[in-house]
Parts: sequence; C-alpha cells; structure tokens
Amino acid sequence: MKCCLRLILGSGAAVVCLMLAAPQARAGSDQPFLLTGDTARPPIGWVEFCAEHPRECDVKPTAPRDAVLSPKAWKDLVRINKKVNETIKPMTDLEHYGVVEKWAYPDDGYGDCEDYVLLKRRMLIEAGWPREALLITVVRDRKGDGHAVLTVKTDRGEFILDNQNEAIVLWSDTGYRYVKRQSQSDPNIWISLGDMRPSSATATSR
Repeated sequence: MKCCLRLILGSGAAVVCLMLAAPQARAGSDQPFLLTGDTARPPIGWVEFCAEHPRECDVKPTAPRDAVLSPKAWKDLVRINKKVNETIKPMTDLEHYGVVEKWAYPDDGYGDCEDYVLLKRRMLIEAGWPREALLITVVRDRKGDGHAVLTVKTDRGEFILDNQNEAIVLWSDTGYRYVKRQSQSDPNIWISLGDMRPSSATATSR
C-alpha cells in the first residue's frame, strides 16, 4: 500500500476543544455508518504482520460491539490520536525497512499510515476500548492512492483517526473512498465497503 503522508501537529487546547465538540455537531448526519459488503481479501501487510505477531491475531470470533461515545471516551480518543500523530515521524516502508510494504508498530518513532493505525489501535485497547469497535480500514485518498486509517465504530457513528488529519471526523467527512476493513467479529476477516456516494472505479489495495 502506498501512503501519502503528511504529519499535522495539533495546536494545543484550541484544537482539542474544537474536536471535543465534534460528536455533538455531527450527531445529525444522514450517513453516520458505512455500508458493509461481502468478505474481501486481507491486505498482505496484515497477513505478514500476523505472521510476525501471532499472539495478537490469534483471537476467537466475538460478537460485534460499538463503543459508547461518552465525553470521557471522546477525550481519550482525542488524546491518543493527537499523541500518536505528534510523536511518530512519517517514513515510508522503503526508507524504513527497505521493502515496499510492511506493517509494524512504530516503536522506534518512525512509521507510515498503517503503523500509526496499529499504534492507535493498541493504545485504545490498552485504555479499555473494545477491540470490536477499532477497525483497520483501507481507503483511497483524494489522489487515488492507497491509505490506511482507523475506524472507531461508536453509538454516535463511525469516526476516523488519520495521521493526515489532526481532527477526528465522521467517515463521510474525510473525502476518502472506502475499500475494505476488518470485521467487527474477527479482525482476521476483512469486509468490503460501500459509501453510497458516486464513485469512479475504487481499486482494491494490496
């Protein structure tokens, strides 16, 4: 997957306050949830990540769960998203590992879009968020390039955590084309996505 990376640093309390108001402002959206389709092929990066981290991927299927987006939960979401975006420095897999595609935790402080997503997902799970609500998602960005974001499925809609955007927004406000994501029941099963908007051909990423 090719990632067009741009790290945007938050500007402090003003940004946080703006984002804290987002769930209230977006609650009336006509499209708070994405349409899901048939099963899809998992990205090769996820398959290889699981081969290297079998304990993290060897999980039993569970019932789908949406997170309850309380004010405290939203603050946690903003805090973790902001911390990862500000701490990790963007670097392509080719520069980092000498290969075109590799999903890994950015424990050395460098990573591309999938690595930001993996770290945010891990930190949110450690903070008590249900794994079933934290879905790695493959999209096409405005340039048509492959990109990865974290979808947080809540009772208020599906919000996107993105290393290219400091704000946490509903999926429908990103301008992306949604390709596929993890199943809520099993992170090793991937589901194709549709967003009900006119679309030129949406290619499936690796």
